[in-house]
Amino acid sequence: MNKYSDEQKQEIIERYANGESVSDIVSDFQIPRSTIYSWITENQNSNTSKKKEVNLRNFRALEKKITRLEGIVEILQSIDCTANSPLDIKLATLEELYGQYSVHMICDALKVPRGTFYNHIFCNKRDNTWYAKRREEFRIRIQEIYDDNNQIFGAAKITAIMKEEGYRISIGIVRELMHDMGLISIRQDAKDLYDKEQKKYKNHLNQEFTATRPNEIWVSDVTYFRYKEQVFYICAILDLYSRMVVGFRISHKNSTQLTKGTFKQAYENHKPENNLLFHTDRGSNYRSKTFCSYLKSLGVTQSFSRAHVPYDNSVMESFFSSLKREELYRTKYRSENEFRTAVKNYMIFYNEKRPHTKNGYKTPLSRELEFFSKQANKSNN
Repeated sequence: MNKYSDEQKQEIIERYANGESVSDIVSDFQIPRSTIYSWITENQNSNTSKKKEVNLRNFRALEKKITRLEGIVEILQSIDCTANSPLDIKLATLEELYGQYSVHMICDALKVPRGTFYNHIFCNKRDNTWYAKRREEFRIRIQEIYDDNNQIFGAAKITAIMKEEGYRISIGIVRELMHDMGLISIRQDAKDLYDKEQKKYKNHLNQEFTATRPNEIWVSDVTYFRYKEQVFYICAILDLYSRMVVGFRISHKNSTQLTKGTFKQAYENHKPENNLLFHTDRGSNYRSKTFCSYLKSLGVTQSFSRAHVPYDNSVMESFFSSLKREELYRTKYRSENEFRTAVKNYMIFYNEKRPHTKNGYKTPLSRELEFFSKQANKSNN
């Protein structure tokens, strides 16, 4: 014999009281109709036999119920479909509302079982469809607002700004994405957090952007570029001795896979012989356990910019500025392939044909060849 919890009984009674049909409740819970009717009758008899006590707890529950119903009304007024629409249309609508309201609320509004909705949304996450693209758009705008306001705004302020701009997003989603991106606002416990971060992510470079030889110090960062409806992330690594681009990759995702792949490419092509210092900002893709463990296995020392100090990696900031001003912002690409080819050609141009002021107006390639030529002469002598 099935035994049902008091919580289940109460939830079913409340749903019936809120206007749901017994048929819909039976469909969701797979409980016999006769059992549900007996609970409803029992509850009605109980309510008539004793007057419900009025206390703070009941008042809070009533407030919560009113808030929930107001939310459901707001949802129904903002969408085009109804609870009687086909399931695929309801799921598509709920997907757009995901993150703006609680899952309980949006599912109740359109009478969709939560399990059905979760199966739909998680399937989309795995397939990297609309859900992933939407979160990537949020990431970009969050980063822009964060940087435009001196990197001091927290999740609440960023959420408010995005809502004013027309984004439909909750503070929970903003907070989750900021945490994933390694974005931290100034707050009362910032000093403790700062001290902890300083110990863990040490800045070995300290804005000393000079090196005595190739493959002594590399710096890296990731930037993004919009092409039509897509966002592309460009990861690049520069050698501080000659300012040569020693590696770059383009991806649809700003991930550890992107940064690790770029570093692996550069490391295998240039084969640093001595201790290498690798300096970046504190992005989560550079701080991930996978990436840090990989560098440690190669004997590479990691160096990180201080929190909220972009000048600590100004060489990369300058490089990406040149890339965008001299190539990306000047060209209308006709295809993704054309865009990728243009980036590759610019990297070759930057290394082999573009004079650099830090090299005495020699190209990065000329600067490196000059170094190795001197080394060869010393060995011969």
